[in-house]
Amino acid sequence: MSISISDLVTVRARHPEAVAEAADRRRRRRLLGDSGRLMIIAADHPARGSLAVGDRAFAMANRADLLERLCVALSRPGVDGVLATADVLEDLLLLGALEDKVVMGSMNRGGLAGACFELDDRFTGHRPQDIERLHFDAGKLLLRLDYDDPGSLRTMESAARAVDAMAERRLPLFVEPFISRRVGGRVRNDLSAGAVTTSVAVAAGLGGTSAYTWLKLPVTDDPGDMAAVLETSTLPVVLLGGEVGADREGPYDKWRKALSLPTVFGLVAGRTLLYPAGGSVEEAVDIAVGLL
Repeated sequence: MSISISDLVTVRARHPEAVAEAADRRRRRRLLGDSGRLMIIAADHPARGSLAVGDRAFAMANRADLLERLCVALSRPGVDGVLATADVLEDLLLLGALEDKVVMGSMNRGGLAGACFELDDRFTGHRPQDIERLHFDAGKLLLRLDYDDPGSLRTMESAARAVDAMAERRLPLFVEPFISRRVGGRVRNDLSAGAVTTSVAVAAGLGGTSAYTWLKLPVTDDPGDMAAVLETSTLPVVLLGGEVGADREGPYDKWRKALSLPTVFGLVAGRTLLYPAGGSVEEAVDIAVGLL
């Protein structure tokens, strides 16, 4: 599919109301379809200044290329929807790529990658009222907790209020929690079983109700630990895709075992599928769908 950035820019400049009109027209679907599984493509990285894919520092900065990859991924059988920030989702709306898809708005992107305030991850993206107004289907927030960084407490408190606001609207909210720490000035997420277990316990307890809360979790360093980790909560879970690496088969092997666990309903993956280490987007997405 060839994306005309010129056409998108022209519509945005001359007819900004086209975004709301496209959102009103969009055919919607249930969160969980007949398969009872979810395959979501993630593309909310750029708004946090996280543009790198492998050794390509600005791979996700080319919007036409990103949109083309997203449209290909969304066209594949078994792909249920997309997670992104407003700008990306609105481009996809204008392209007509979100019909009969689950659309998830990314809510807090203020913790810019590498910033001194990275753990004070303010809600600078979709608000609950935006997700409701645009008839989107769910929201997602990132919750990184560094016990040595006071910014994490502000993020945690605002995350709890987002849980409340989404529940008031009966909209699902996918919470992505980590126990994190700074190593050499950079934020690193701890994927040990103990850390992921703690993050699950904290995230599940956010807000005045957990009725509409889902968890978006990484596979632990030792995938064999995931069964015990998931005993921490009764909330439904989707797996986090993780980073792109040179090992093409590694992510699939980790996902395969975790996807068989009873509280896991699906997978949310981004760069691993949109910018695969080898092969095409189509091939990478089809393999991931096959795991479900």
